[in-house]
Amino acid sequence: MQLSDFDFHLPETLIATRPAKPRSSARLLVAEGAAIRDRVVTDLLTELRPGDRLVLNNTRVIPARLTGQRFRDSAQGRVSARVEITLLEPAADGSWRALAKPLRKLEPGEVVVFSDQLSAEVTRKGETDLALRFNLTGPDFDQALAEAGQMPLPPYIAAKRAPDAQDRDDYQTVFARHSGAVAAPTASLHFDAALLAALRDRGVTFTEVTLHVGAGTFLPVKVEDVTTHRMHAEWGEVTDEAATAINATRAAGGRVIPVGTTALRLIESAARDGRLEPWRGTTDIFIYPGFRFQVTDALMTNFHLPKSTLLMLVSALMGRERMLRVYDHAIAQGYRFFSYGDASLLIP
Repeated sequence: MQLSDFDFHLPETLIATRPAKPRSSARLLVAEGAAIRDRVVTDLLTELRPGDRLVLNNTRVIPARLTGQRFRDSAQGRVSARVEITLLEPAADGSWRALAKPLRKLEPGEVVVFSDQLSAEVTRKGETDLALRFNLTGPDFDQALAEAGQMPLPPYIAAKRAPDAQDRDDYQTVFARHSGAVAAPTASLHFDAALLAALRDRGVTFTEVTLHVGAGTFLPVKVEDVTTHRMHAEWGEVTDEAATAINATRAAGGRVIPVGTTALRLIESAARDGRLEPWRGTTDIFIYPGFRFQVTDALMTNFHLPKSTLLMLVSALMGRERMLRVYDHAIAQGYRFFSYGDASLLIP
């Protein structure tokens, strides 16, 4: 498999920069076998069956984008300059790995001030990232970050506009519980309380898992032989309760349908011989055509970037040629793409 096998042309006008309102009014492309149906997200009430189980990623996106002033003492006195920081993940020693712009001018020992309450010292500088140690920890850090930070919108949105107050709601799922993600599980953004309640009334069940989505989800594949690509690692957890519920659904003949590629990658990381096991740790699972799915029967997901690992994942589930036909249909029908775009329900 070559990287070029997963390429397609997407008109710039189809890249969504704001979500549909209300959430559940977004369009839904249903691909079942060779058939394609044009629906809206509320049509999940007829597309799903009693006994189906949706697997939801309950990670919570942190306001990981920060703007501050860096300070350094020099022979000419104390100098300052503006710097943009995007938090990536916490380290075991309490520091945070982060991206910085401009990175080349930052040096270990410098302090970056983000607000009257929040600042951080640069403790390490690498070729592509750095480490920051903040002046606050625990709930005090969470509160100061919430006040100083902005939502870390994907690069293809951030290139067109800055994050604003509306994104704090739009870029967060209604069932977000556990803070730690720097990107949203975007297929889940289509659910609101009313749709969740209606699906429960229909007999659809839900299980929550946690995968803290990292900024690596947006990294391009740089190798032509896709099988040599190395995935980024992300932390996740499948509880005993979640594993038991999903296994019970499979035993009863119901379908297990992850909402989003993050939920799918997590449960497939935790699956063994057709069963889901309780699991906690980091996963760098890379799913591409030829992968043998253990517990996934279908997938709800948004439309993905050309040449991306996520397009490879859905091609593994549905077949590459079929997925390219699905994307051709979506483009021809004007579906909106990427994180704030429309959704698809993929049923092999």
